[in-house]
Amino acid sequence: MQRTNFGEMACSIARTLEVIGEPWSPLILRDVWVGLTRFDQIQADLGISRKVLTERLHHLVEQGVLERRPYDRRPRHEYLLTDQGTELVDMLMVMVGWADKWLAGDAGPPVLYRHHACGEISRVDLRCAHCGEPMHASDVELLPGPGAAV
Repeated sequence: MQRTNFGEMACSIARTLEVIGEPWSPLILRDVWVGLTRFDQIQADLGISRKVLTERLHHLVEQGVLERRPYDRRPRHEYLLTDQGTELVDMLMVMVGWADKWLAGDAGPPVLYRHHACGEISRVDLRCAHCGEPMHASDVELLPGPGAAV
C-alpha cells in the first residue's frame, strides 16, 4: 500500500507530519532532548523494537532533525538534535501544555519546566513575533501565502 506523501502538500502542518507524524518520532526527539542520545538508551526507555527504532532514527537524520555522531571506535553512534530538531522540541512543548491542561487529571503534569532565564516553573505561552501579544487560533486570520496551492 502506497503511503500519502504529506511533504508535497501545500500545507505546513502536513509537511511537519511528514517529518514527525508517526507516534514514535516525537518520543524519540523527547528522549534525545532530555539526554538519552544512544540507541540502547532510547530503545530501553521507549520499549520500541530495534527495527522500528532504526527506521525512525534513519528517517529523523535524513529529515535533518537529528545528527548521527560516532562516540567510540566501534561502529556506535549517538544522536543529537540539530537546530531544526531543537525547534521541533519547542513545538512539542506546546503539545505538553495542552496535554497538561486537558489530560493530566488529578495527578497533575508528569514533568515541570523551570525557565533558565528567570528560574521559575512555567509553561510555553504562544505570542505574536511582531507585537508580543498572546496569539491563539481565535486571534488570527488565515491569508494565502506565497507558497499556497493555486
